[in-house]
Amino acid sequence: MRSFLLLFILLLPVGLFAQKPAIQTKQDTTATTPEKKSNPFNTGFYPLGFFDVDLRYLIKYNNYEGLRLGVGGVTNDRFSEKFRIGGYFARGFKDRDIKFGLGGSVRLKKENKIWLNLFYKDDIQEIGKFNFLTDDRVYSVFEPRLVNVTQFYKERTWQSNVQAEFLDKILAEVRLSRSRIDQIEDYQFLNDGTLYSNYELAEVTTSFRISPKTDFITTEDGRIEYFDGFPKISAQVTQGLSGITGSDFNYTKFGLKLDYYIKRTNLTSTNFLLEGDYAIGDAPLTHLYHAYPNAPTKDEILQRFSVAGRRSFETMYFGEFFSDKLMTLQVRHSLRRFNLGNRFKPELVLITRHALGDFSNPEQHIGLPFNTLDELYSESGFELNKLLFGFGLSGAYRYGYYYLPDFEDNISVKFTFYAKF
Repeated sequence: MRSFLLLFILLLPVGLFAQKPAIQTKQDTTATTPEKKSNPFNTGFYPLGFFDVDLRYLIKYNNYEGLRLGVGGVTNDRFSEKFRIGGYFARGFKDRDIKFGLGGSVRLKKENKIWLNLFYKDDIQEIGKFNFLTDDRVYSVFEPRLVNVTQFYKERTWQSNVQAEFLDKILAEVRLSRSRIDQIEDYQFLNDGTLYSNYELAEVTTSFRISPKTDFITTEDGRIEYFDGFPKISAQVTQGLSGITGSDFNYTKFGLKLDYYIKRTNLTSTNFLLEGDYAIGDAPLTHLYHAYPNAPTKDEILQRFSVAGRRSFETMYFGEFFSDKLMTLQVRHSLRRFNLGNRFKPELVLITRHALGDFSNPEQHIGLPFNTLDELYSESGFELNKLLFGFGLSGAYRYGYYYLPDFEDNISVKFTFYAKF
């Protein structure tokens, strides 16, 4: 634990006191920015009259559901400026199970965009996945890492939350939720002498994100960022409440994330992503942390050839590590794009990723074998992006304390996909 704190202290100044960007980008205002209809593949919504179709739900793929098709969306201002009704419906062709969500929203205050939401969902979630609530609306037409995920659990959740925006720079959300968790994997949680396979959870979560250099424009498709400024600081606290509506466990979770970007006059750039997560109390494995692994558990390099994620550890195998205390640092350095023709300008990105964690009582978690990250995990590699139609190649190498005996098990080769519409 001492080494965990020491590394955090050493790495924190890297993000906090990184150099000021050499290029100062002039920030537009809504007065100077021409109003135009946003591309649906950038906002994530396709408007159909008074209803905005949410493109996130149309098509997905993972190892448990196989191909997943769905439809979803939310009403827009043409329906009402004070009320919204939305939801989704999806089906996996491998598990042959139906997933759905349904809810509504009412606007409490127009000036700060304060909305009160109520939502119910019956779906699956990845074990050990931790999301900041204020990041949930980040949209990607293609979710790379989801293709490789193997470990899920089922949840039926009622949630009510209040979302607000202050000074166009601060996003905040408070959420109350009550969930029924059912296992897909062979997992049991030993707590106070009782083995739990399925359990009830009641949580209250407070989350906010500060983006001092980010500006926004609001269109009929919704609120989107049009100057993606840095740094971005996100913080979140979750309290699990035992005894509330039959909830089984009491725990507290903290999350802190710093995203900092440096752009230079020579057209190179560097992105630092530093995140720390900490949990205390009786939290089951489903609601703890992994470091976003993205290596399929297969023997041969070519069998592991798949799609690289955005923020994942490409050489870390699914289910290999879990933590109740976790810190990760990712650094991406993009070189100036190669000018090999009007339509062929590939980009080389050098990447290094590191993770350090701990696990207080691993013996309480039964049925899923895993290791802890009490030593430093390291991998480095590259991406050669935008070779053809947004596709590229990536490679990563695992080294240091967690180096595996077989050389090829430490290597990841995948393709990348970055499309800009």
